[in-house]
Amino acid sequence: MHPRPSPIAASLYTLRDLDADVIILHGPHGCCFRTGRLLETDGVRVLTTAMSEQDFIFGASDKLAETLRKAYEMFSPELVGVVGTCASMIIGEDLREAVQRADIPARVLTVESHGGFGEGDNTEGAIIVLEAAAEQGIIPQEEAKRQIEMLRLATEIEKTKGMAQGDYIRPSYGDDKDEVALRVLEAIKDGERVAFVLNAKKETSYLFADPLTLPFDSVNHDNHPIIIANLDRNTGLPRIRRHAANILAEIERAGNRADYITGGLDEYPVTGKRAAEILRDEKIEFAVVSGVPHALPVEELELESVAVTDGPRLVEPLRKLGYTHVVAELDAHARTLGQSTIVASDFGDALRRNIEKVI
Repeated sequence: MHPRPSPIAASLYTLRDLDADVIILHGPHGCCFRTGRLLETDGVRVLTTAMSEQDFIFGASDKLAETLRKAYEMFSPELVGVVGTCASMIIGEDLREAVQRADIPARVLTVESHGGFGEGDNTEGAIIVLEAAAEQGIIPQEEAKRQIEMLRLATEIEKTKGMAQGDYIRPSYGDDKDEVALRVLEAIKDGERVAFVLNAKKETSYLFADPLTLPFDSVNHDNHPIIIANLDRNTGLPRIRRHAANILAEIERAGNRADYITGGLDEYPVTGKRAAEILRDEKIEFAVVSGVPHALPVEELELESVAVTDGPRLVEPLRKLGYTHVVAELDAHARTLGQSTIVASDFGDALRRNIEKVI
Protein backbone atom coordinates (compact mmCIF):
# COMPACT_ATOMS: atom_id res chain seq x y z
CA MET A 1 0.00 0.00 0.00
CA HIS A 2 3.03 2.28 0.11
CA PRO A 3 5.77 2.92 -2.47
CA ARG A 4 8.51 0.32 -2.74
CA PRO A 5 11.67 -0.06 -4.81
CA SER A 6 11.17 -0.60 -8.53
CA PRO A 7 12.29 -3.54 -10.71
CA ILE A 8 13.63 -0.95 -13.16
CA ALA A 9 15.93 0.53 -10.50
CA ALA A 10 17.08 -2.96 -9.52
CA SER A 11 17.97 -3.64 -13.16
CA LEU A 12 20.06 -0.47 -13.22
CA TYR A 13 21.94 -1.36 -10.02
CA THR A 14 22.63 -4.91 -11.22
CA LEU A 15 23.99 -3.67 -14.55
CA ARG A 16 26.21 -1.34 -12.52
CA ASP A 17 27.48 -4.34 -10.54
CA LEU A 18 28.31 -6.07 -13.83
CA ASP A 19 30.55 -3.06 -14.59
CA ALA A 20 28.39 -1.79 -17.46
CA ASP A 21 29.90 1.38 -18.90
CA VAL A 22 26.63 2.83 -20.22
CA ILE A 23 22.98 2.14 -19.43
CA ILE A 24 20.17 3.37 -21.67
CA LEU A 25 16.67 3.66 -20.27
CA HIS A 26 14.16 3.26 -23.09
CA GLY A 27 11.36 5.43 -21.79
CA PRO A 28 10.40 8.98 -20.77
CA HIS A 29 13.26 11.15 -19.49
CA GLY A 30 11.71 11.26 -16.00
CA CYS A 31 11.57 7.48 -15.54
CA CYS A 32 13.79 6.37 -12.64
CA PHE A 33 15.66 9.67 -12.91
CA ARG A 34 16.92 9.72 -9.30
CA THR A 35 18.46 6.26 -9.58
CA GLY A 36 19.98 7.19 -12.93
CA ARG A 37 21.58 10.32 -11.57
CA LEU A 38 22.87 8.57 -8.46
CA LEU A 39 24.53 5.89 -10.57
CA GLU A 40 26.49 8.58 -12.41
CA THR A 41 28.46 9.01 -9.17
CA ASP A 42 29.46 5.34 -9.49
CA GLY A 43 31.02 5.95 -12.90
CA VAL A 44 28.13 4.63 -15.01
CA ARG A 45 26.79 6.81 -17.83
CA VAL A 46 22.99 6.61 -17.65
CA LEU A 47 21.13 7.87 -20.74
CA THR A 48 17.50 7.95 -21.82
CA THR A 49 15.68 7.83 -25.14
CA ALA A 50 13.23 10.43 -23.73
CA MET A 51 10.07 8.86 -25.15
CA SER A 52 7.19 11.33 -25.60
CA GLU A 53 3.43 11.01 -26.13
CA GLN A 54 3.94 10.66 -29.87
CA ASP A 55 6.34 7.77 -29.27
CA PHE A 56 3.71 6.01 -27.17
CA ILE A 57 1.56 5.87 -30.32
CA PHE A 58 4.08 5.39 -33.13
CA GLY A 59 6.95 3.73 -31.28
CA ALA A 60 10.50 4.87 -30.55
CA SER A 61 12.68 2.11 -31.97
CA ASP A 62 14.57 4.64 -34.11
CA LYS A 63 15.28 6.74 -31.02
CA LEU A 64 16.77 3.75 -29.23
CA ALA A 65 19.01 2.85 -32.19
CA GLU A 66 20.13 6.48 -32.48
CA THR A 67 20.87 6.72 -28.74
CA LEU A 68 22.93 3.53 -28.90
CA ARG A 69 25.03 4.94 -31.73
CA LYS A 70 25.53 8.26 -29.92
CA ALA A 71 26.45 6.45 -26.71
CA TYR A 72 29.14 4.48 -28.50
CA GLU A 73 30.45 7.57 -30.27
CA MET A 74 30.66 9.54 -27.00
CA PHE A 75 31.90 6.91 -24.52
CA SER A 76 33.34 3.93 -26.49
CA PRO A 77 31.77 1.47 -24.01
CA GLU A 78 32.61 -2.21 -23.83
CA LEU A 79 29.34 -3.19 -22.11
CA VAL A 80 26.01 -1.41 -22.59
CA GLY A 81 22.75 -2.15 -20.83
CA VAL A 82 19.40 -1.32 -22.46
CA VAL A 83 16.58 -1.32 -19.94
CA GLY A 84 12.88 -1.24 -20.76
CA THR A 85 10.37 0.86 -18.84
CA CYS A 86 6.60 0.73 -18.36
CA ALA A 87 6.07 2.85 -21.48
CA SER A 88 8.24 0.78 -23.82
CA MET A 89 6.90 -2.54 -22.58
CA ILE A 90 3.21 -1.54 -22.78
CA ILE A 91 3.54 -0.60 -26.46
CA GLY A 92 5.60 -3.71 -27.15
CA GLU A 93 8.88 -2.18 -28.25
CA ASP A 94 11.37 -4.74 -29.60
CA LEU A 95 14.59 -3.79 -27.82
CA ARG A 96 16.71 -6.47 -29.46
CA GLU A 97 15.68 -5.44 -32.97
CA ALA A 98 16.77 -1.86 -32.28
CA VAL A 99 20.08 -3.07 -30.86
CA GLN A 100 20.74 -5.20 -33.93
CA ARG A 101 19.91 -2.25 -36.20
CA ALA A 102 22.22 0.09 -34.28
CA ASP A 103 25.04 -2.44 -34.82
CA ILE A 104 27.56 -0.89 -32.45
CA PRO A 105 30.86 -2.74 -31.72
CA ALA A 106 30.06 -3.28 -28.03
CA ARG A 107 28.41 -6.02 -26.04
CA VAL A 108 24.79 -5.00 -25.34
CA LEU A 109 22.51 -6.55 -22.72
CA THR A 110 18.80 -5.98 -23.34
CA VAL A 111 16.60 -6.09 -20.25
CA GLU A 112 12.84 -6.29 -20.83
CA SER A 113 11.94 -4.84 -17.45
CA HIS A 114 9.16 -2.53 -16.32
CA GLY A 115 7.67 -1.22 -13.09
CA GLY A 116 5.25 -4.10 -12.60
CA PHE A 117 7.54 -6.84 -13.86
CA GLY A 118 6.61 -10.24 -12.40
CA GLU A 119 4.77 -9.42 -9.19
CA GLY A 120 6.35 -5.97 -9.09
CA ASP A 121 9.10 -6.97 -6.66
CA ASN A 122 12.30 -5.02 -7.21
CA THR A 123 14.34 -8.23 -7.15
CA GLU A 124 12.66 -9.33 -10.40
CA GLY A 125 14.52 -6.54 -12.18
CA ALA A 126 17.83 -7.82 -10.86
CA ILE A 127 17.02 -11.43 -11.76
CA ILE A 128 16.25 -10.64 -15.41
CA VAL A 129 19.65 -8.90 -15.73
CA LEU A 130 21.46 -11.90 -14.25
CA GLU A 131 19.65 -14.25 -16.61
CA ALA A 132 20.60 -12.10 -19.61
CA ALA A 133 24.23 -11.86 -18.41
CA ALA A 134 24.48 -15.64 -18.03
CA GLU A 135 22.89 -16.17 -21.45
CA GLN A 136 25.59 -13.98 -23.04
CA GLY A 137 28.42 -15.55 -21.06
CA ILE A 138 29.23 -12.45 -19.01
CA ILE A 139 28.85 -14.45 -15.80
CA PRO A 140 28.79 -18.24 -15.29
CA GLN A 141 25.40 -19.95 -15.14
CA GLU A 142 26.19 -21.24 -11.64
CA GLU A 143 26.93 -17.73 -10.36
CA ALA A 144 23.67 -16.44 -11.85
CA LYS A 145 21.79 -19.33 -10.24
CA ARG A 146 23.35 -18.60 -6.82
CA GLN A 147 22.55 -14.91 -6.98
CA ILE A 148 18.98 -15.49 -8.18
CA GLU A 149 18.42 -17.83 -5.23
CA MET A 150 19.65 -15.10 -2.86
CA LEU A 151 17.36 -12.53 -4.47
CA ARG A 152 14.31 -14.77 -4.10
CA LEU A 153 15.16 -15.39 -0.45
CA ALA A 154 15.52 -11.62 0.01
CA THR A 155 12.02 -11.12 -1.42
CA GLU A 156 10.64 -13.73 0.97
CA ILE A 157 12.23 -11.94 3.94
CA GLU A 158 10.79 -8.58 2.86
CA LYS A 159 7.30 -10.08 2.44
CA THR A 160 7.33 -11.87 5.80
CA LYS A 161 9.43 -9.57 8.00
CA GLY A 162 10.04 -6.34 6.10
CA MET A 163 8.16 -3.50 4.49
CA ALA A 164 6.50 -5.65 1.81
CA GLN A 165 4.14 -7.40 4.22
CA GLY A 166 1.08 -5.87 2.58
CA ASP A 167 -0.29 -3.42 5.14
CA TYR A 168 0.53 0.26 5.26
CA ILE A 169 3.50 0.94 7.54
CA ARG A 170 3.93 4.41 8.95
CA PRO A 171 7.50 5.77 8.61
CA SER A 172 9.43 6.17 11.85
CA TYR A 173 12.92 7.41 12.59
CA GLY A 174 13.47 5.13 15.55
CA ASP A 175 14.98 5.68 18.97
CA ASP A 176 17.29 8.48 20.04
CA LYS A 177 20.71 7.55 18.67
CA ASP A 178 22.68 9.09 21.53
CA GLU A 179 20.66 7.23 24.15
CA VAL A 180 21.09 3.91 22.32
CA ALA A 181 24.80 4.56 21.71
CA LEU A 182 25.37 5.28 25.40
CA ARG A 183 23.62 2.03 26.34
CA VAL A 184 25.87 0.06 23.94
CA LEU A 185 29.02 1.65 25.35
CA GLU A 186 27.89 1.04 28.93
CA ALA A 187 27.37 -2.64 28.12
CA ILE A 188 30.95 -2.89 26.82
CA LYS A 189 32.28 -0.95 29.83
CA ASP A 190 30.36 -3.14 32.29
CA GLY A 191 31.80 -6.37 30.87
CA GLU A 192 28.73 -7.67 29.05
CA ARG A 193 29.28 -9.99 26.07
CA VAL A 194 28.69 -7.60 23.16
CA ALA A 195 28.73 -8.32 19.43
CA PHE A 196 28.52 -6.05 16.38
CA VAL A 197 26.90 -7.81 13.44
CA LEU A 198 27.24 -6.44 9.91
CA ASN A 199 24.58 -8.00 7.71
CA ALA A 200 24.53 -5.47 4.90
CA LYS A 201 24.13 -5.45 1.14
CA LYS A 202 26.24 -3.98 -1.63
CA GLU A 203 27.65 -0.47 -1.22
CA THR A 204 25.45 0.39 1.79
CA SER A 205 27.93 -1.70 3.76
CA TYR A 206 30.30 1.30 3.65
CA LEU A 207 27.89 3.14 5.95
CA PHE A 208 26.77 0.27 8.17
CA ALA A 209 30.37 -0.83 8.78
CA ASP A 210 31.27 2.52 10.33
CA PRO A 211 30.78 1.41 14.00
CA LEU A 212 33.24 -1.45 13.39
CA THR A 213 36.08 1.10 13.25
CA LEU A 214 35.51 2.49 16.77
CA PRO A 215 38.37 2.42 19.34
CA PHE A 216 36.76 -0.28 21.49
CA ASP A 217 39.93 -0.78 23.53
CA SER A 218 39.51 2.69 24.98
CA VAL A 219 36.11 1.71 26.40
CA ASN A 220 37.19 -1.58 27.99
CA HIS A 221 40.58 -3.05 27.09
CA ASP A 222 39.56 -6.44 28.49
CA ASN A 223 36.16 -6.68 26.82
CA HIS A 224 36.51 -6.17 23.10
CA PRO A 225 33.21 -6.74 21.25
CA ILE A 226 33.02 -9.64 18.82
CA ILE A 227 32.67 -8.56 15.19
CA ILE A 228 30.58 -10.72 12.85
CA ALA A 229 30.36 -9.60 9.22
CA ASN A 230 29.20 -10.77 5.79
CA LEU A 231 32.44 -9.59 4.17
CA ASP A 232 33.68 -12.62 2.24
CA ARG A 233 36.15 -11.21 -0.31
CA ASN A 234 35.72 -14.24 -2.57
CA THR A 235 31.95 -14.17 -3.09
CA GLY A 236 29.94 -12.17 -5.62
CA LEU A 237 30.57 -10.00 -8.66
CA PRO A 238 33.94 -8.19 -8.84
CA ARG A 239 32.53 -4.86 -7.63
CA ILE A 240 30.93 -6.53 -4.60
CA ARG A 241 34.14 -8.36 -3.72
CA ARG A 242 36.03 -5.06 -3.86
CA HIS A 243 33.59 -3.53 -1.37
CA ALA A 244 34.22 -6.39 1.07
CA ALA A 245 38.00 -6.15 0.70
CA ASN A 246 37.98 -2.37 1.17
CA ILE A 247 35.92 -2.58 4.37
CA LEU A 248 37.95 -5.39 5.92
CA ALA A 249 41.14 -3.43 5.30
CA GLU A 250 39.71 -0.34 7.02
CA ILE A 251 38.51 -2.35 10.02
CA GLU A 252 42.02 -3.73 10.43
CA ARG A 253 43.61 -0.28 10.06
CA ALA A 254 41.37 0.89 12.90
CA GLY A 255 42.90 -1.79 15.13
CA ASN A 256 39.91 -4.15 15.02
CA ARG A 257 39.24 -7.38 13.15
CA ALA A 258 36.32 -9.44 11.94
CA ASP A 259 36.15 -12.47 14.23
CA TYR A 260 33.64 -14.28 12.01
CA ILE A 261 32.90 -13.99 8.27
CA THR A 262 29.37 -15.24 7.57
CA GLY A 263 29.39 -14.95 3.77
CA GLY A 264 29.34 -12.36 1.00
CA LEU A 265 27.60 -9.00 0.68
CA ASP A 266 25.04 -10.48 -1.70
CA GLU A 267 24.24 -13.31 0.74
CA TYR A 268 22.54 -11.20 3.42
CA PRO A 269 19.31 -13.26 3.23
CA VAL A 270 21.18 -16.27 4.68
CA THR A 271 24.11 -14.71 6.55
CA GLY A 272 21.73 -13.36 9.18
CA LYS A 273 20.91 -16.93 10.22
CA ARG A 274 24.59 -17.81 10.42
CA ALA A 275 25.22 -14.73 12.55
CA ALA A 276 22.41 -15.76 14.93
CA GLU A 277 24.05 -19.17 15.41
CA ILE A 278 27.33 -17.47 16.32
CA LEU A 279 25.58 -15.13 18.76
CA ARG A 280 24.04 -18.15 20.46
CA ASP A 281 27.29 -20.15 20.56
CA GLU A 282 29.27 -17.19 21.91
CA LYS A 283 26.61 -16.56 24.59
CA ILE A 284 26.27 -12.92 23.52
CA GLU A 285 24.24 -10.72 25.85
CA PHE A 286 24.00 -7.60 23.67
CA ALA A 287 24.04 -7.44 19.86
CA VAL A 288 24.10 -4.50 17.45
CA VAL A 289 22.83 -5.65 14.03
CA SER A 290 23.33 -3.29 11.09
CA GLY A 291 22.24 -3.30 7.45
CA VAL A 292 19.40 -5.78 6.94
CA PRO A 293 18.62 -6.67 10.56
CA HIS A 294 15.28 -8.32 9.76
CA ALA A 295 17.23 -11.13 8.03
CA LEU A 296 18.59 -12.14 11.45
CA PRO A 297 16.08 -14.18 13.54
CA VAL A 298 16.36 -12.03 16.66
CA GLU A 299 13.10 -13.52 17.92
CA GLU A 300 14.95 -16.79 18.52
CA LEU A 301 17.58 -15.19 20.75
CA GLU A 302 17.54 -14.09 24.38
CA LEU A 303 19.57 -10.89 24.45
CA GLU A 304 19.34 -7.11 24.35
CA SER A 305 19.60 -5.88 20.79
CA VAL A 306 19.90 -2.87 18.52
CA ALA A 307 18.75 -2.87 14.90
CA VAL A 308 20.35 -0.29 12.62
CA THR A 309 18.32 0.05 9.42
CA ASP A 310 18.13 2.37 6.43
CA GLY A 311 14.36 2.12 6.12
CA PRO A 312 11.99 4.34 8.13
CA ARG A 313 9.21 1.89 7.21
CA LEU A 314 11.23 -0.94 8.76
CA VAL A 315 11.41 0.55 12.25
CA GLU A 316 8.05 -0.78 13.48
CA PRO A 317 8.43 -4.24 11.87
CA LEU A 318 11.85 -4.56 13.56
CA ARG A 319 10.36 -3.71 16.94
CA LYS A 320 7.66 -6.32 16.41
CA LEU A 321 10.34 -8.89 15.58
CA GLY A 322 11.82 -8.35 19.03
CA TYR A 323 14.63 -5.80 18.72
CA THR A 324 15.04 -3.87 21.97
CA HIS A 325 16.17 -0.68 20.24
CA VAL A 326 15.86 0.46 16.61
CA VAL A 327 17.70 3.34 14.94
CA ALA A 328 17.37 4.51 11.34
CA GLU A 329 20.07 5.77 9.00
CA LEU A 330 18.71 7.92 6.17
CA ASP A 331 19.75 7.91 2.49
CA ALA A 332 22.18 5.03 2.81
CA HIS A 333 22.24 4.41 -0.96
CA ALA A 334 22.75 8.07 -1.84
CA ARG A 335 25.52 8.47 0.75
CA THR A 336 27.47 5.40 -0.35
CA LEU A 337 27.21 5.38 -4.14
CA GLY A 338 30.61 6.00 -5.67
CA GLN A 339 32.41 5.35 -2.41
CA SER A 340 35.34 3.00 -1.84
CA THR A 341 35.94 3.81 1.83
CA ILE A 342 33.79 3.63 4.96
CA VAL A 343 31.34 6.52 5.32
CA ALA A 344 30.60 8.10 8.71
CA SER A 345 27.13 7.04 9.87
CA ASP A 346 24.79 8.86 12.23
CA PHE A 347 24.88 5.98 14.71
CA GLY A 348 28.65 5.69 14.42
CA ASP A 349 28.95 9.41 15.17
CA ALA A 350 26.66 8.96 18.19
CA LEU A 351 28.92 6.20 19.50
CA ARG A 352 31.99 8.38 19.04
CA ARG A 353 30.31 11.34 20.78
CA ASN A 354 29.51 9.28 23.84
CA ILE A 355 32.76 7.38 24.38
CA GLU A 356 34.10 10.07 26.71
CA LYS A 357 31.07 9.63 28.98
CA VAL A 358 31.95 6.03 29.83
CA ILE A 359 35.75 6.05 30.01
